Amino acid sequence: MQDTTLLRSIGFILTPGYGLMSLASAVEPMRAANHLAGSTLYRCSFYSVAGGFMASSSGGGFETLPMAAATGRGAGELDLALVVAGGNPMLYKDPALVRGLRALQLKHVRLGGISGGAAILAKAGLMSGRRFTVHWEHIDPLTEYGPDLLIERALYVIDRDRYTCAGGVASLDMMCALIAAEHGSAFARDVSNWFIHPRLRTADEPQQGRAAQRFNLHHPVIEAAVELMTSHLADPLSPDHLAALSGGSARQLQRLFSSHLGSSMMAFYRNLRLAKADELLQQTALPLLDVALLTGFTSAAHFSRCFKARYDMSPGRRRHIASGVRRSSSCAPSRSVVPTSHVRLSAAHRVAQFAKSHGAEG
Repeated sequence: MQDTTLLRSIGFILTPGYGLMSLASAVEPMRAANHLAGSTLYRCSFYSVAGGFMASSSGGGFETLPMAAATGRGAGELDLALVVAGGNPMLYKDPALVRGLRALQLKHVRLGGISGGAAILAKAGLMSGRRFTVHWEHIDPLTEYGPDLLIERALYVIDRDRYTCAGGVASLDMMCALIAAEHGSAFARDVSNWFIHPRLRTADEPQQGRAAQRFNLHHPVIEAAVELMTSHLADPLSPDHLAALSGGSARQLQRLFSSHLGSSMMAFYRNLRLAKADELLQQTALPLLDVALLTGFTSAAHFSRCFKARYDMSPGRRRHIASGVRRSSSCAPSRSVVPTSHVRLSAAHRVAQFAKSHGAEG
């Protein structure tokens, strides 16, 4: 039975271009908990650095209070403050936000991040010695940024005074875990069922489906080969090695890739590596040679040729365009809708969409 005398105040700190679904999946369980309990268990408030209307990546948004309302003298006490970030948090910089987050830490407010929010906390030095997670697209860039960070590929991680989740529907799972800890698992299941989400996922479940689901594969040998490819991007395996570890022959694998994906085996493998390189170019400031080496290319020149053949632009041009989109987004009026043409596809989506295209081996 839930404790209706316990009131928690949760603040959501919104950054430009945050994901509306990630935020709604965190806010709505608290509203449902209040409704089902018949009393106010959770009070939610919304903040941004300057206050005012904060648009999400889809254009809809929330009116927010300035950070000073949560950190200044006489400010109401928050129990938990969650940074909600979308887009590319690795290149997001706002000293005022960092100062506000550190002020909350000094007030002993529990901190957390939704989607890319944990990356902002980590870059501010606020995740040291804490296990945490972040959206899968940011894990590799963040690992390169801070090799000692305790990043986990989980749906959500609650480590003492830090609450982080991968965003999307994982926000609902984390908030239901919080509800379960404070009001019991039965009540948390009632909240989850309210949203036609009958099974509360555990924290350590994977963020992404296996290769069979992501690429619609229906043969165990090709599924095993693709799984091996995705885990060996920096150190590509040879066709014979892939075949031996997948339980088939190189000739069989070539036939399977051609029939299932419309591509040769090594062309598909190269496109996986290029998709990861494209992600690193847009999310990090790593030198071109480092990006090449991290994705299995032996030289920057060879990488640049393959990248241009794949994306019809040089790696430098890709990074320049990504930088320009970020600047435009940060300067755009807060109520504007981000055009669909500016939405960047994830690496996995790009590869799945274009896996059938052919290219030179390499």
